[in-house]
Amino acid sequence: MRYAAMRIVLLLVVFASLLQGCYSFSGGSVPSHMKTIAVPVFQDRSRAGIAQFRTELTRRMTEKIEAQTPLRMTPSRATADALLEGTILSFSDEPNQLSSTTERAITNRITITVSAVLQDRVNKRVLFERSFIGFADYQVGNFSAQQDALSQSIEMIAADILDTIVSDWK
Repeated sequence: MRYAAMRIVLLLVVFASLLQGCYSFSGGSVPSHMKTIAVPVFQDRSRAGIAQFRTELTRRMTEKIEAQTPLRMTPSRATADALLEGTILSFSDEPNQLSSTTERAITNRITITVSAVLQDRVNKRVLFERSFIGFADYQVGNFSAQQDALSQSIEMIAADILDTIVSDWK
């Protein structure tokens, strides 16, 4: 009986390892006609005066594209095969958790909303247009933690945009 159970387990392991190479993502590779991408500095329509974050978000986005896709960055919108444009729509830094004794904020939450559009300039069509939200909490009064929360929010947005770019190829 014990040998029969071991055989079944062994067969399942062999079967699972054979199937491991059979799985693939649908539409997960960059079309062959796409070689370059332009990513202009994101616009800021948030009215929060966070111009430095639009530059940081653009930088993180370009780093991710260069590191995780075969696309090459180009500064020229006119010659790029793809164009990724983004706009910071809103920024908030608001109380998230209140103290039960003082009713003052213990933690704040930073929330950033960004709209992004990816265009296939070769086939002249929009591949996606949608909003992305990044957020992170920090201890009130801790400037360093606030800066980390901003960075985490930007990183979350850049990662979500990259995931959408990579997964939405048709």
